[in-house]
Amino acid sequence: QVQLVESGGGLVQAGGSLRLSCVASGRIFSIDAMVWYRQPPGKQLELVAEITSGGRTNYADSMKGRVTISRDNAKNTVYLQMNSLKSEDTAVYHCAANLATGIIWGQGTQVTVSS
Repeated sequence: QVQLVESGGGLVQAGGSLRLSCVASGRIFSIDAMVWYRQPPGKQLELVAEITSGGRTNYADSMKGRVTISRDNAKNTVYLQMNSLKSEDTAVYHCAANLATGIIWGQGTQVTVSS
């Protein structure tokens, strides 16, 4: 099994930056891709960015140019660097691991952007 723990959320002013971290443990060799999702208040879950085991990245159009997903294999950690944050980026951000057998979710971390 894979376990995920996110951190790095918090309160930031509009225009500011945050870096979210997601530490994976367990059967990490079975992970095909790591994905960051977010769920704004009262809205549906949406993809933010993903990075495959081969290092290919993909970003939501709404976040392109403002976020960067990266990973540190030695630390089993995936990062989401977010810049130029807007109030509409306020959401619970979830890290997820795509496995052949399904998706594993982290508990989420709250990001609140004040205008």
